[in-house]
Amino acid sequence: MGRWGGPHGVEALETADTVVIPASGVDYGLSAECAEGRLSPAMADALGRIRPGTRIASICTGAFVLAAAGLLDGRRATTHWRSVDGFRRMFPGVRLDADVLYTDEGDVLTAAGVASGVDLCLHMVRCDHGAAVANDVARRTVVPPHREGGQSQYVRRPVPEPQVSSTGAARAWALEHLDRPLTLRELAVREAMSVRTFTRRFREEAGMSPVQWLTQQRVERARQLLEETDLTVDRIATEAGFGTAASLRQHLQAALGVSPRAYRSTFRGVGV
Repeated sequence: MGRWGGPHGVEALETADTVVIPASGVDYGLSAECAEGRLSPAMADALGRIRPGTRIASICTGAFVLAAAGLLDGRRATTHWRSVDGFRRMFPGVRLDADVLYTDEGDVLTAAGVASGVDLCLHMVRCDHGAAVANDVARRTVVPPHREGGQSQYVRRPVPEPQVSSTGAARAWALEHLDRPLTLRELAVREAMSVRTFTRRFREEAGMSPVQWLTQQRVERARQLLEETDLTVDRIATEAGFGTAASLRQHLQAALGVSPRAYRSTFRGVGV
């Protein structure tokens, strides 16, 4: 067993048609890529053995390795949502897409997380051998041949505790009444402000408009109900303040790229 986790040594990279870089971290001896945005000597040597034109894919934080090697400059790529901020700081020249499950730039591909690596591998099988073979592989490995949406649906965005601020009381009250058709005037009155002043201060404190904030909180409420209850989509739409199932579907699709049925199926394994 070679140091690279297989029956062959690093010289196998010299004849490989496809190279996959796994998630990097201390356990893989690749901490330099994630911590400093540079290649370790061993990794630089390994990548230097790969023939030009070889297909190279990364899984999760393996994208740091490709970026440190300059393979992602000017290209679209993704990585795990928890590593997005650090990745952007280190590699501003990469067109990072923080939502998708994977990207395909021809000879360089990236997957968002470890499970997304399965999606990416199935994509490569589909490209190489066709949909029938990829579907058969998916069935044999007990995974869907294609998952809907991007990784934003897996990011938990807990509702923040109200801070000491001039609009905090209105936000706290709104969270308790999301099922109601709330108006700006109603929220402003709770802080004894004009609508104009309330809107300005709200944006300063929350970083978005009151309407945007309300929509975000309603989406989070809908996500919670889809994950934790058996309520119908119509009922969830009412509880979250969207009014109709059609409105809920529209907002969930815009925010997460999936339908309520697909979201519930992903997190509970049941239909709607």
